[in-house]
Amino acid sequence: MAPICQKDSEGFDADPDAIELSEALSFSTWLFTALAEKALPMICIKNRHAKAVMNAMLKQSARNDAKDIAQMMRTGWFRAVHVKSESAQTLRALLVARKAMLGKVLDIENLIRGLLRPFRLKAGEISVGRFDARVRDLLAWKKELEAIVAPLLNARSAMRQQLAKLHRVALTFRATVDDPARFKKPTNVGARFGLTPRRYQSGQSGRIGSISKCGDELTRAMLYEAAIALFTRIPKNLKLRLWGLRLARKKVLKRAATAVARARAVLLHKIWTSGTTFRLAAGGKRGRVAAAA
Repeated sequence: MAPICQKDSEGFDADPDAIELSEALSFSTWLFTALAEKALPMICIKNRHAKAVMNAMLKQSARNDAKDIAQMMRTGWFRAVHVKSESAQTLRALLVARKAMLGKVLDIENLIRGLLRPFRLKAGEISVGRFDARVRDLLAWKKELEAIVAPLLNARSAMRQQLAKLHRVALTFRATVDDPARFKKPTNVGARFGLTPRRYQSGQSGRIGSISKCGDELTRAMLYEAAIALFTRIPKNLKLRLWGLRLARKKVLKRAATAVARARAVLLHKIWTSGTTFRLAAGGKRGRVAAAA
C-alpha cells in the first residue's frame, strides 16, 4: 500500500500538491519511485497494519476505506515501511529466479528416479555431478527406457548449466535489508525477519508462542538453513556453534537453529555496519575473531 497523503470527505489535506493512492498492488514500488522522482511527498505504509486498523471499522466500503486511511494519516496510526532500492530489487530477482530454477531441476531429478524405480533401478545417494552418468549406466540394462529418460537428462544438464550462471551468492540478507541504517538496534533484525517468538499477555495470563514468521520468507529460510549447516557441516569450535549445540541439548534442534539464525542475522548486520570481516580460527576462547580487515 503506497499512499502519499490522504484526503477525507471533510476536506483535510496535509499537502495541496499531494496525490492519494490507497491500493496494495504488485507494482507499488514502481509507483513510489516514479512519484518520488517528481519530488512528491511519498509515504509507503504497511498494508497488514492498515488492514488491521480498517477491520475494526463497522462498515466496509471503498468510500469508508478512503476515510479510514485518511484518518490513519492524520492521527499517525500508520507504520511506514522501507522501499527497497533498484539494486536490491535486482538482486532479489536474481535470488528468486535461481531458487525457482533449482526447484525445477530437483523436480526433474525426482521424476527420473520415480520412472526408474518400478523397474528395480535405483540411483541411490549420488552427487550432483555423477547423477547423469549413474542414470545412463542404469539405462544400459533397460534400453527401452532410454528414449524416455534421455531427453529428461539432457534437459537437466542444460538447466544445470544455466543455473551455474545464476551465481549462488550469500546476498539474500543484503538484498532484503538494503539499508542497514534503518535498524536502530542490530537486535531488531531478527524480529524483522520473523525469528522472534510471539508473546500474548492479558491480565494475569501470559504465554509465549512460536516465531511470528513475518517479514521476508526467503531470508528467514536462508538464515535457518545456514544455522543447520553450522551444526552439521562445520566441525569448528565456533562460539556461536557451541552455544547452539548447548541449546539443542536443552531444547530441541529446531528451536536452537532458530536462535542461532536470529543471532546470525545480528552478526551479519554488525559486520555490515562496521565494515569488518569475519575470520575463523579453531580452538580456544578466541576461536572466532571479527576484526577489521
